[in-house]
Amino acid sequence: MSSAAIAIGTPKRELSGMEVAAIVLVLSMGNFLAVLDTTIANVLVPDIAGSLAVSSSNGTWVTTAYAVAEAIMVPLTGWLAGRFGPVKVFVAGIFGFGIFSLLCGLATSLGMLIAFRVALGICGGPLIPISQTLLLKIVPEKNRVAALAAWSMGTVLAPVAGPVLGGLISDHWGWQWAFHFKLPLAFLIGFVAWRVLSQHEQATEKAKVDYVGLGFLVLWVGALQIMLGNGQDQDWFNSSMIVELLIVTVIGFLAFVIWETTDKRPVVALNVFSNRIFSVTMMVTALAFGAMFGTIVLVPLWLQTAMGYTATWAGYNAALSGVTMVGFAPIATNLMTKIGPRAVACIGLLITAVSSTMRVSYNDQITFWQLMWPQLVFGAGMIMTMIPLMDMSTIALKEKDIASGAGQFNFIRTLSGAIATAAVVALWNNLIPSSHANLSAVLHNPQGFMDMAENAGMGTETARGVLNQIVNGQSVMQATNNTFLMLAGLNLLAAAAVWLAPKPPERTGEKPMMH
Repeated sequence: MSSAAIAIGTPKRELSGMEVAAIVLVLSMGNFLAVLDTTIANVLVPDIAGSLAVSSSNGTWVTTAYAVAEAIMVPLTGWLAGRFGPVKVFVAGIFGFGIFSLLCGLATSLGMLIAFRVALGICGGPLIPISQTLLLKIVPEKNRVAALAAWSMGTVLAPVAGPVLGGLISDHWGWQWAFHFKLPLAFLIGFVAWRVLSQHEQATEKAKVDYVGLGFLVLWVGALQIMLGNGQDQDWFNSSMIVELLIVTVIGFLAFVIWETTDKRPVVALNVFSNRIFSVTMMVTALAFGAMFGTIVLVPLWLQTAMGYTATWAGYNAALSGVTMVGFAPIATNLMTKIGPRAVACIGLLITAVSSTMRVSYNDQITFWQLMWPQLVFGAGMIMTMIPLMDMSTIALKEKDIASGAGQFNFIRTLSGAIATAAVVALWNNLIPSSHANLSAVLHNPQGFMDMAENAGMGTETARGVLNQIVNGQSVMQATNNTFLMLAGLNLLAAAAVWLAPKPPERTGEKPMMH
């Protein structure tokens, strides 16, 4: 965001309860729709690849294209809000999101679909932080924590709902409708948003565009997202392409930081990191959301590849966390007023660590109902972590830095999720063969099993195949348990790190921040 101060419009009267509810609903729905698109397309790749006659590896560019565009746009939120106004950015973004969702479904070639997905990411990227910014600026302070709780539900539920919803729509109506259905929702949100938010628009400033900083941002974020999206298929750092992308990412990032910290009108205001509460919150956010997204990815991956679950049933298991999210959101908001956001975030992270520890005892005979309990605990921990971290990310910032802070909070949340997804999948895949080798080395009396199998009429090769299948199954299970143990450790590290932040100031008064 431009470092120059922005004049803020003053609402003519105090908002009624219904007006506050309408504002919170429309902003939360816009956020939900944008976050939903980060995962809904993942399950569509096989169908898209078959329909457009391309390989599955080429089809993955459908998800990579959106991820790159979204990741670039999120940190630009502060500058966009100052240049065009946050209400206009939100409304234009949601209308554009609907239009390009329709065009994605109408695409007849992979090139068209990738181009429309890039445009969709450009429109959808700012929706997440700009909706949070408007929430913080408009909603009266007495309602702000509860409003953040409602808004955060979309952020944590949408990634879970995306694969389930995408799979169901694709199976019954075709992959195109997983894009089409968002058009009427986006237009409805856009029209209502303009009606309830237009009076809260802020004055704008025609700041000079920092083209150099923008170029460095596109360079390093684009290279990083492409590296993360293709690392697994390219065997990571055994591939020269991945190594080259890493070099571009590092050089581009360093150049970006140097330029943005010395330019008079940076496109991304990195000066907010000088606030210790904000900087510590960003560090904890990276650790916490890395662990959360790692879990969100690992559970369905294990269920579908090793336990024979369909994508739908794996989605049903993931959706269970939504039950406790809804139940614990008001508990988190009430506790924050009594013991403060740091303590609530710490409790949430400890609960999430407990859920990961519960999963360490998983075995290949576990039932759906036994899977339910850790998932319910996980949902409670997620919501009790996210709400206070969101509050801490902006509570100590100056009003002119709110949009920039919200953009960088959501950028780090998104980026840590992308890195964790790639890291957890790579770790899990590497642990399986090493677990297989360890189990084979300590296998007790394998010849006894072979003799028993042959006495039962089983051929030698068949018996070896059965034994290897048993070891394979246990190797996957051991690798899964060890990965959950590491995720629990990551949550514990985040729980300790949150106390590095100074005590946040208490929210006082009932007026909105727009004054």
